[in-house]
Amino acid sequence: MRFFLFAALVPLLLSGCATPPAPPAEVPPLAAAVPAAVPPAEPTDDIPPVECPAGTPLAGPAGSTGAEAPAARPRGRLSQSTFAALPRWHEGMTPAAWRAFLQSCGALGSQAPWQESCTEAARLPNPPAPAAMRAFFERHFTPWLVVNGDGSNTGLVTGYYEPLLHGSRTPGPRYRYPVYAPPSDLLTVDLGELVPELKGRPVRGRLDGHRVVPYYTRAQIDETSAPRTGEALAWVDNPVELFFLQIQGSGRIALPDGRQLRVGYADQNGHPFRSIGRLLVQRGDLTLAQASLQGIKAWAADHPDQVRALLDANPSYVFFRLLPDDLPGPIGALGVPITGEASLAVDPRVIPLGAPVFIDTTRPNSRRPLRRLMLAQDTGGAIHGGVRADFFWGYGDAAEQQAGAMKQAGRLWLLYPRGATPPAPR
Repeated sequence: MRFFLFAALVPLLLSGCATPPAPPAEVPPLAAAVPAAVPPAEPTDDIPPVECPAGTPLAGPAGSTGAEAPAARPRGRLSQSTFAALPRWHEGMTPAAWRAFLQSCGALGSQAPWQESCTEAARLPNPPAPAAMRAFFERHFTPWLVVNGDGSNTGLVTGYYEPLLHGSRTPGPRYRYPVYAPPSDLLTVDLGELVPELKGRPVRGRLDGHRVVPYYTRAQIDETSAPRTGEALAWVDNPVELFFLQIQGSGRIALPDGRQLRVGYADQNGHPFRSIGRLLVQRGDLTLAQASLQGIKAWAADHPDQVRALLDANPSYVFFRLLPDDLPGPIGALGVPITGEASLAVDPRVIPLGAPVFIDTTRPNSRRPLRRLMLAQDTGGAIHGGVRADFFWGYGDAAEQQAGAMKQAGRLWLLYPRGATPPAPR
């Protein structure tokens, strides 16, 4: 699970292709399904890469944060489509996607819409040949084009990864920055138990006498003269790497004896996420093109005396739990391990978790098409709206480089079990 439903490179300017506000009367009704509204694109050898319409930057409104105000329009809708509309669908099958689909079946296989396809998948070779895999999905699923609330069908695709940090189970001169488990005084209050209209909107805080007050901010947690006793899972050597571990939501910690700890998201302090990448751009310290993961780390290395203040500008703080060493990947919001280059973080209010998704985007910092079948298995604090996704690149330096550079235009098609209607976006 990513931080506070966190997804990928939130320090980069977060949102889909910016589009002018549509007049309220033209906003499509919120519905689970409408007839296909776009003509199918037959697969050819000269399909151009997806791009935002001319003049629409890949940037969100200046006030975007991990917390949302009530939406002025529906977050998205689903338009029934065909496999012929999926560009290069016939080339989009990978063994990793099949493994990820089997992980989804582990969570969804007992549910009625998924039983038939998951039962057959368990009987097929792992993985099946690409042609057999493609035929399987065409036999069991119907594509639905994902449309934004304003009627557009293009949005932002960013990337995330599983980082490696260096640390110890005990503090020392080198290892000074704690990776905390959820503190004992952190409360989660389900507002729905008090006001039914607020169901599903929990808040976090702490007790101050008989009152529930906001929990400590990042600055307050980090400025304490003594670390929180007994709540540190490990201690790491770099505060910036720890900050990005919290953004990614999971990672590994290499210990001095050669062992590794795997940690995953456990909870969050309840404060909204603030993008330090956006702040650096607004201050003129970085250009928009420089505000990548690598660019932010380079700025921090050049300005060590300003790092603490920069990190504290984001009041949100993530707490972790230890994960088993033998997992094939981090645990996503679906509750199953996610798979490098096959798992996506999405907005589950539009795209149901566990479902296959066909993505049409481009590789980081390029116009080379990236079109493949993936699985919606995670969520993210910056992932809001219909056509908005975070591409999980996996573990290691190469994954970090790809994730840090990814800020591409993209389109999405949900694949939902044939004969069933997807849940209505909410």
